[in-house]
Amino acid sequence: MSDSTLPRIGFMGLGIMGAPMAGHLLAAGHPLTVANRSRGPRVQALLDRGATWAETPADLAARSDIVITILGFPQDVEQVWLGPDGLLAGAKPGAVLVDMTTSSPRLAMRLAEAAAAKGCAALDAPVSGGEPGAVKAALSIMVGGDAAAFARARPVFEQMGKSIRHMGGPGAGQHTKMANQIAIASAVMGVAEGLSYARRAGLDGEAVIAALAPGAANSFQLIALGPKMLAGDFAPGFMVKHFLKDLGIALAEAEAMGLELPGLAQSGRLFERVAAELGGEVGTQALVAAYGATPSSPG
Repeated sequence: MSDSTLPRIGFMGLGIMGAPMAGHLLAAGHPLTVANRSRGPRVQALLDRGATWAETPADLAARSDIVITILGFPQDVEQVWLGPDGLLAGAKPGAVLVDMTTSSPRLAMRLAEAAAAKGCAALDAPVSGGEPGAVKAALSIMVGGDAAAFARARPVFEQMGKSIRHMGGPGAGQHTKMANQIAIASAVMGVAEGLSYARRAGLDGEAVIAALAPGAANSFQLIALGPKMLAGDFAPGFMVKHFLKDLGIALAEAEAMGLELPGLAQSGRLFERVAAELGGEVGTQALVAAYGATPSSPG
């Protein structure tokens, strides 16, 4: 049952991650209004639990004290926030609008300026942890924007994540997420290469992971994605097409800073090969296919 003393939440983007995140807010008692491009099973499950439906982003914002979006691409964010029937068209003065999409730092700064002009506050708050983190309310949330707005939104973030950090002004959350994705790109590449090497050497892949896990090679990517690489299980926890979007943003930002990141560039080329061969909706563990086959396949 909703608690009328808690902020009213609007949530748009009910995909693999957004749906469980919104579900945690509903379970915490927040009055929840949702919007999405379609009313599929994930949306209906939230409506059956007591959420209400908004037809447009403007309608969603008009009913909410805090609005959250987690969408696919920066152009989606721009349309949903700034379009003629977008969030800012319906947002009430004093509202806090939060974009949890991994998006462009420069767009985050534009949104903050546009929100301020409407008497609202905008936060960029991308997340890390993938579908498992969303389901377990264990996400890492990196936030940029006004400190007072962050303080208002923090109790809401705490329903969805375990690590919540205010990183600085507008765009700082997105810059932090870019650093995260840059580190992940080379980590996934390293795991794929290590397991491909083990396969060619005739080793048992599961035994290799067990041997590496207690040592310096251990990582989330090794433990979470390594077994899926061995099994050839490419079902997405995080889709390659979305990761390629993130890598493109990171490369553009690095170039604007005059910073060369060869590991990031190489992983981007490999992920592009995977997307061309297997499609963009496979999980990032499919990077192992760029090395010829899954490690469990015959050499």
